[in-house]
Amino acid sequence: MNSMVTSNPLPRAAATLDWPRGFRAAVGAAAIKKQGRDDLALLTMPSGATAAAIFTRNLFAAAPIEVSRRHLKDSRGHASALLLNSGCANAATGPLGVANAVESIDAVARALGCASESVLVNSTGVIGVQLPMDRILPELPRLCARIERASDGDSLEPFARAIMTTDTKPKMSSRTISCSDGRTVRVSGVAKGAGMIRPDMATMISVLATDAEVDARTLDRVLRHAADASYHRISVDGDTSTNDSVFAFASCVAGACDETLLAAAFREVACDLAKMIVCDGEGFERSLAVRVSGAAIKADALKVAETVASSLLVRTAITGGDPNWGRIIAAAGRAGVTFRANDLELRVGGNLIFRDGQPVEADKNAVRAAFNGSHVEIAISLGATDGSVGEANSDTFLSCGLTTEYVRLNADYTT
Repeated sequence: MNSMVTSNPLPRAAATLDWPRGFRAAVGAAAIKKQGRDDLALLTMPSGATAAAIFTRNLFAAAPIEVSRRHLKDSRGHASALLLNSGCANAATGPLGVANAVESIDAVARALGCASESVLVNSTGVIGVQLPMDRILPELPRLCARIERASDGDSLEPFARAIMTTDTKPKMSSRTISCSDGRTVRVSGVAKGAGMIRPDMATMISVLATDAEVDARTLDRVLRHAADASYHRISVDGDTSTNDSVFAFASCVAGACDETLLAAAFREVACDLAKMIVCDGEGFERSLAVRVSGAAIKADALKVAETVASSLLVRTAITGGDPNWGRIIAAAGRAGVTFRANDLELRVGGNLIFRDGQPVEADKNAVRAAFNGSHVEIAISLGATDGSVGEANSDTFLSCGLTTEYVRLNADYTT
């Protein structure tokens, strides 16, 4: 039975960024990419956990994705551990790559005393390189020994740092739900991602965890709603990767929680992490949010918002702080959505720029300032509805400017 909630039941930001109860985390250094930095991260659920995940749709899904998909199915949505590594994606690595992923899982399962199918795994880093098993395998028993010394509720930060690649900062978020009987439920999450970011999903890995009591089907539903509102609404460069994944776990130790409140907490944590990914995009200088309203249907609003936010011309204008708003309406017009051009209204930073098929006289200094801020807000109304149906005909997509530093980083990624 779902718990009753207080008169102010909305999830609130947690005072500390820690794992929920029922989770233990540890990190290790296997010199996968660089000596002296943590590049292995292990999350365990000693009493077991409900599990759900969303994986990349890329046809070249990495070996660990292939194995984790199978384990999640075989275990019927239950897990005891998650092993992640940075520095090597173990993607496009053939049968040996799969064998290496399985060998890593088996080593963790032996050390923890759990079934191999209850261990999930993923990797992030360069594609087409085999995992350095000679360095990883000796570190795994030590990693599991650290787990034994860890405590429930430890900080998210070491885990978040260990999975970073080109990220410049760890990405963490947490929410607390209060119940009327004095219990609290926590939802916490970490993510990595800075390049190859686009919906479905991105070259990103995220882990969301809760101590709420949730069955596998409900957890999967909550996760997918959260991802749709967050990870599927961002783009840094229009690319998706071979290793994209979002894992969700519920340790169930805190008791039942109202699904609506749990979903809200998952959504808020995921949205926090998605924004952090955009604002840590490779070569990041300023972020961009495109809000589209007045569409005939919500799918049209998303299509226009994504088209504008992903336009290379729009994004380079944002990088240069250039108020070239013609690029914005041109992108909206090629999105493949039917609307009357004369009905479109465009605002940037709250400044009305375009209406009735023609420019609007606006304060040029205010418009230029809006394009030069650290965050640029573009609002487009398509005029198909009067906006009275609210969210049903609106959507938002997040992106960032396209900088010369982004080009430099990716031109030299493996060299």
